[in-house]
Amino acid sequence: MPLLIQNRGIGRINSTAELFDRFPHLQENARTFRSRPLVDVDPKCLLYVQQREFAATTPADNCVSVMGSEDATTCHLVVLRHTGSGAVCLAHCDGSSTWSEVPLFVKAVSSLSQVCKEGRFELHLVGGFNDESKTSHKLSLNILAAFQKQKEDIHLETCCVTELNDSVVDGTHRPVVYGIGVNVKTGDVFPSSFPYKGPAEQLRSARTFTGGQMADIYDSSKGLVKIGPCKWSPNLDIAFWLSQNDDTILKYLSTSPRAEPPHFVQHMKSTIQFILGHPSPDSLFPDGQPQVYHRTERGDWERVGSS
Repeated sequence: MPLLIQNRGIGRINSTAELFDRFPHLQENARTFRSRPLVDVDPKCLLYVQQREFAATTPADNCVSVMGSEDATTCHLVVLRHTGSGAVCLAHCDGSSTWSEVPLFVKAVSSLSQVCKEGRFELHLVGGFNDESKTSHKLSLNILAAFQKQKEDIHLETCCVTELNDSVVDGTHRPVVYGIGVNVKTGDVFPSSFPYKGPAEQLRSARTFTGGQMADIYDSSKGLVKIGPCKWSPNLDIAFWLSQNDDTILKYLSTSPRAEPPHFVQHMKSTIQFILGHPSPDSLFPDGQPQVYHRTERGDWERVGSS
């Protein structure tokens, strides 16, 4: 019974409603969480995690104080932390390969906690809403089930997902919380918004758009962000999207067209333009090496030679 709530195994869960009925304190915790004010995070201490990415670090990290991610509609944001070492992982999951992704998060935190004999794994889940296709519900259940399969005891602390993260605005269901940050020093998880989503925002978006799998983007031992190498076909027939109206792009390129943030369409267009401008991604990765970024003294991410 690896997944625990208040030190009790949760067993098999058939629906999120069943989970919240059995553990009503999760509902109160979620209400408290989603009512917290949005925090604006200084980009100079931030490591931003995009869709289908994860990153892990420890409180000893001098380059990153907050990890964050947003623009989650049906996607779920996952924070796994070890209370003894303080090691923490943040992931942005879209359901593409949940069963193979969750073990990566557990391994990332475990590997940063090996010298620590005390403490426990604590899990925080945020994201999704009552979408018509039930994509959020399926992802909530799959993530919970995947953590159930891990050999480590994992304590579910925050579960602000799906119906507990739902609001109705002008008759339309949408998430209450689209983004979160986690303070790597304290472990505090909070609703947040991020105008800066770099480094290499368009490249990272292009990797996901063209089917890239969940990627670990951060080497905490060196304070380096590493992107790629990744591949896509030079013959991708995507240019026609640039001539489509906003409603068409939302309809076909989003899992939740009526709940996307205002910048979704422009983000899709800029990602497509980036791919079309780099038909052969090999040129972005000299000698087949990843793009590597380090934090400058000014606090910016700056590209460096491959390592």
